Amino acid sequence: MQTIHVASEGSNSAVLQLTEQPLPKLSEPFDILVRVKGIGLNPVDTKVRKTKGKVLGYDASGVVEAAGSTALFQPGDEVMYAGSIGRPGSNAQFQLVDSRIVARKPRDLAWDDAAAIPLVGLTAWEMLEEQFHIVPNADNSDKTLIVVNAAGGVGTMAVFLASKVFNIKRIIATASRPETIEWVKKFGATDVINHRQPLATQLAAIDAQPSHALICFNTPHYVEQLTSCMRPFGHMGSIVEWDEMLVPLRDPAFFRALTFSWEFMFAKTMFNYNVESQGKILTRLSELAEQGVLPSLVTVRKELSVAALRECHDLQESGKAFGKIAFTVPEKWI
Repeated sequence: MQTIHVASEGSNSAVLQLTEQPLPKLSEPFDILVRVKGIGLNPVDTKVRKTKGKVLGYDASGVVEAAGSTALFQPGDEVMYAGSIGRPGSNAQFQLVDSRIVARKPRDLAWDDAAAIPLVGLTAWEMLEEQFHIVPNADNSDKTLIVVNAAGGVGTMAVFLASKVFNIKRIIATASRPETIEWVKKFGATDVINHRQPLATQLAAIDAQPSHALICFNTPHYVEQLTSCMRPFGHMGSIVEWDEMLVPLRDPAFFRALTFSWEFMFAKTMFNYNVESQGKILTRLSELAEQGVLPSLVTVRKELSVAALRECHDLQESGKAFGKIAFTVPEKWI
């Protein structure tokens, strides 16, 4: 089969090259072999691009070609998933994936739209429910959520879920451009402030004291800004790691008794922990998309090729992308 892999060590997108690799064989009872039809791009793709020989791609939709003895899907089923960072990714004609982290693709949804959902959907849902302990479909009108860098994929999904599934009354999104401001409002933001300006003065101006904060960019910078703005016993979380973790989490966070959590959606498959929960979350997201409740996340659509993938890696790294970048896979590959 053909794949696009990291052909050599290097820091730019030119390392992405077309190559031929053996067709993967079912190796675990829960595995399914999927013919990839749609691919989503995420910041993690550019972060792990330095790994020579690696096939990237951590969002996909496609058709099941073969299934293991205890797999949850059968040949012919249309599915979507994020996959595991420890296995070859979706930038390939075929991909092996654990069926427990897979859901049925929403009916009538385009392949690229379906492929844009899984990684950001899992990340945002796990942060809200499993890290912040906010109960879906409950009365959460007493909570105020701020999402920093809300126009990115995870931020967009978090704003949407907070509004439509977790029933949070006040959702403050940060965005800095006219197009991203309109974008986050479309997905349910009740207030928008600018993350390029000090957050404390803007939050004070709208009389907001967040109970929960999701940081999707430059974690130490925004932790330091938000600790003095949070409600006592509030909860902050981030999807972006940083080295000197405890430096910004000093007196303001201690005196307010704040909690801090990391969210890394690959942790479950890396450590074989509660793996089945991801398939269940994706099933709920699939239902929301099928019902027309979840708008399309895709802002850039391409047909997959080496040139298009390189171009979109560059766009992802530029800081100008918002929403999701997604690809359809042509019948004649590539």
